[in-house]
Amino acid sequence: MLKILLPTIMLVPTIWAIPTKHLWSTALSYSLIISLTSLTWLKSSAESGWSFLSPYMATDPLSTPLLALTCWLLPLMILASQNHTASEPPSRQRTYITLLTSLQIFLIMAFGATELIMFYIMFEATLIPTLVIITRWGNQTERLNAGTYFLFYTLAGSLPLLVALLLLQNSTGTLSLLTLQYTPSLQLSSFADKLWWAGCLLAFLVKMPLYGAHLWLPKAHVEAPIAGSMVLAAVLLKLGGYGMMRMMIMLEPLTKELSYPFIIFALWGVIMTGSICLRQTDLKSLIAYSSVSHMGLVAAGILIQTPWGFTGALILMIAHGLTSSALFCLANTNYERTHSRTMVLARGLQMVLPLMTAWWFIASLANLALPPLPNLMGELMIITSLFHWSWWTIALTGAGTLITASYSLYMFLMTQRGPLPTHIISLDPTHSREHLLLALHLLPLALLVSKPELIWGWTA
Repeated sequence: MLKILLPTIMLVPTIWAIPTKHLWSTALSYSLIISLTSLTWLKSSAESGWSFLSPYMATDPLSTPLLALTCWLLPLMILASQNHTASEPPSRQRTYITLLTSLQIFLIMAFGATELIMFYIMFEATLIPTLVIITRWGNQTERLNAGTYFLFYTLAGSLPLLVALLLLQNSTGTLSLLTLQYTPSLQLSSFADKLWWAGCLLAFLVKMPLYGAHLWLPKAHVEAPIAGSMVLAAVLLKLGGYGMMRMMIMLEPLTKELSYPFIIFALWGVIMTGSICLRQTDLKSLIAYSSVSHMGLVAAGILIQTPWGFTGALILMIAHGLTSSALFCLANTNYERTHSRTMVLARGLQMVLPLMTAWWFIASLANLALPPLPNLMGELMIITSLFHWSWWTIALTGAGTLITASYSLYMFLMTQRGPLPTHIISLDPTHSREHLLLALHLLPLALLVSKPELIWGWTA
């Protein structure tokens, strides 16, 4: 565990000590070495349970894929942000990379924590760098508003969780994930127990975000700079799903009855946010709403508590992390050239940037879950387990799938096909940096097809 965490922590002084002309190349190569080393986590020797144990941190088949995804994302964010921050003074560039690195440190400690209070503290700590990135490096004047939404939604959701965890510590005497699974299940019967149940899950459902508590997400995405959008879509939303999976063990007898409204919200959200995507004019907003719709499926898969639902949720979280991050990178390459996120003003780009269109095509197909990709595997497992739980859900998930296909194609056709607008006279050619960035997103996604057992968690 420390062989990844210590180099990540040491990346911070390195960033401030290195000469400016080598700043980006050094940060990129250093973080890429860390992310390649982190792939050793995936080779877990223990067939069941925990590995890489230390007093406070450990990995198990649930956290390993998310940890690897976290480490994989830092070099990609550094690659994507280079052009965006090129005009800033060196000290601000250093601060920017330091914030991204600190986010990775917090996320590794959150996903690796064996103690629930440590998980909670790191879960909250990720707020600070994200908030600074959105409010300081965002593109529009709305960014302070978006930061406020982001902060208060997440804080209001997660304060009940702290109280719930303290009550759990009081009744069981431990908050260690290693021992909690062996404590006798709590006799949850009173009304206060139902409030405790809601407190445990509310923080994670807001973070996911569940439809109804999702309003902070499109705002935060639209205003964030490219690295903010990438880490938000790829990893921070997954903290919600991960936390729910961890807490589910303790909430046993109540979840069967109490989860109904949340499952309904999640599935209704799949359809509603999909429909919202169909009438979006703003490219980043469309991708942000599509994240809400995918995370709705994940929430439903976790709440019905079947092995298939859990496995599908984990696979879809990893696949969605890579796909939506790639889509945000593509939206950013368009934005850097046309300085507009409005789809009507920047369309027909296949004429000028034909190779980018290939990346757009692959990413759009991944977003609508093309057969061999893990996106389809995760969605099918969730839809199958939901259908097994109640056959009525097939109407909602089926409609959701159709709408997802529609808006993915709409997004692709709007940005790439059709006549080139007359106001676009000259565009920069695509850089090999951008092609490398997208290859590093979509290659892991394609390679996971050949070895899906890396990400299907501990239910297999």
